[in-house]
Order: sequence, then C-alpha cells, then structure tokens
Amino acid sequence: MRKVIVYLSLFILLFLAACSDDQEKGAGDSESKENTVTEKEKPGASDNMNTFPLTGVQTDRPANNRIVSVMINNHRKARPQSGLSKADIVFEMLAEGRITRFMAMFQSEMPDVAGPVRSAREYYFELAEGYDAIYIYHGAANFVNDMIQNRGIEHLDGAAYDNNGHLFKRESFRNAPHNSYLQFDGVYDTAKKKGYNVTQTHDPLPFAADEGTAGISGDPAGNVKVDYSSKRLSYVVNYKYDKKNGTYTRYSDGEKSVELDSGEPITADNIFIVETPHQVIDDAGRRKIDITSGGDAYLVQKGKIRDVKWENRDGRIIPVKNGKPVQFVQGNTWINVIPTEPGISQSVTVSND
Repeated sequence: MRKVIVYLSLFILLFLAACSDDQEKGAGDSESKENTVTEKEKPGASDNMNTFPLTGVQTDRPANNRIVSVMINNHRKARPQSGLSKADIVFEMLAEGRITRFMAMFQSEMPDVAGPVRSAREYYFELAEGYDAIYIYHGAANFVNDMIQNRGIEHLDGAAYDNNGHLFKRESFRNAPHNSYLQFDGVYDTAKKKGYNVTQTHDPLPFAADEGTAGISGDPAGNVKVDYSSKRLSYVVNYKYDKKNGTYTRYSDGEKSVELDSGEPITADNIFIVETPHQVIDDAGRRKIDITSGGDAYLVQKGKIRDVKWENRDGRIIPVKNGKPVQFVQGNTWINVIPTEPGISQSVTVSND
C-alpha cells in the first residue's frame, strides 16, 4: 500500500513539473514572437506606402520607376524651358563660357515634354550614372560620345531620334539648336527596346521628417544670388524665399523662371551650392569639372543658409557636416555648381530681402 502511495505521489509531482515546463515554454514562445514582429505588423505601419528616393515624399504607389536624367538648355534663347517644375533634382553647371546648362532628374513626376534638350558632357553623364539614371541628351562631341559608349552609359541620344515624333520633336517656334524637345511618353518604351531596365530600386537620399524641419539652423536667407558672370557676359541666378509656402522661387537674369506653356513658377525646397575645380579642356570652351573630391558648400532651406561640406558618396553629391550627412527637407532640390575661382564666397550673395 505504501508503495502505491509513493508511486502515486511521484506521478503527481512529475505531472505538475511537466505542466510548469509547458507554461514556461509557452511564455518563451510568446516573447520570441513579439521580438520578431516585422515593421509591416507594427501598429500604424502601411503595407502600400513607399518613399520617392530623390524627394523623400511618400506615395501610395511603388516608387520604383527608373530615374530619367535630361540635358536641358539654359541659353537665353531657350527660355522659358519645359518640364523643370516636375524635376526632383536639377544640376546647374557651366557648359561653354559662362553659360550654364541643366541636368534635370525625373522620377516622382514625369512631364509630358522636357526641353529644349542639348548636348552631353562628361561630368553630367557621370552624375547620371551615379544615380542609376537613363541619360538623355541631343548630340555630343565625338570624344564625348566615345566615352559614353566605352563606359557603358545607358543613354538615349536625340541625334539618333531627331524629330521622329515619338521620342524627340523639333518645334517651329524656336530655331535650332534651341528647339529639340523630349516626348516623355516615348522614354521608357524606347529604353526597353535598347534593353535597358525601366524599373529600379533606388537608394534614398537623406531626408528629414516634416517635424524635424522646424529646428533648421543657419543665417537668414531671404534672397540668395548665384553669379556665373564674366566681365563680358552676365548670368545671374536668384532664389527668393516665399515664407507662406516655405519654398524658393527661381529667377534667371532678373526674370522669374517659369514653365513655357503654363507659366508655373519654378521653385526649390532645397538649394545646394557646391564649389569645385573647373578646367577648360579645348578651344570650344568645354570643361572638366571635379565631381568627386568634395569641398565647401552652402545648404539653403526654409529661409536659412548654413555652411556645410559636399561629398560624393556612391556617385551622389550630398551635404555633410563633421563627416555626417546633412538631411534635405522633403521636396525637390536645385544643385548649383560653382568654380573654385572665384569660389562660393565671391559668387554667392545672401540677403534677407
């Protein structure tokens, strides 16, 4: 009888211990599942939200269409241009003499038409490659075309599609070379025929959340002037701050920059002014521009200007401070590139007008 009671007691103890182990194991499993919850499972996360990589703006559609970069004429006979208001980033750099040229990068929005489109430059297609963009231009010097071919730059050259109506069209209201316009409906279709990818996952630039822009530091900058002039030629850019909208309106040589058809003003959320060495390399005045070494820069946002540095990281020019990236505010960016002679301290004037 005593043996039965002992065995029964041992059975009860083993049963209770097993129950206790199961409870502890279950608690452990629950804790493990909680620690591996994915971002999509967290409250408030959205399954269908994406962010445009060049503007930091969220969208409810996949933001994976490939960036398209277009060379756009800035000769006075080419103004006003078409499509610039839709660009996520615009680089403004010297071409020949003291005349600047744009490379507009489109991804979050695509205009119907962009232009007038002009010829290629090495520093521009190098920048386009750094952003994994399709590079679009109209014509180039033979040695530049050779560079593009030899380096495998994925491109569309208007000289090969001149006035075909599907990709490029010559307009009668302007004279050549200021009348070739890119038809955006034909871009991806033509690119696919050349075997290029038209979807691409692009790494995002550093952007501040909306709530982080209130603390932007710097000196007041109501009017920022960027002077590309020489003794014989005046090319002056002004950015005037609109406090109501928190953006800068662009002016070229005293005239507001607008869209050709709609008259919509060209504005910028970020103005990034960088200084780098320029070198004239031929009798036509073409240049070699250093886009890799880094240097002094100004970053203008929300009515403020501050001294920063610029660096080329993974092919992209970004602002840095003490070696760390400085965030852009959400929206579009104009990047003005200035020669080290005379440099940004001489070429850029800031007032609080």
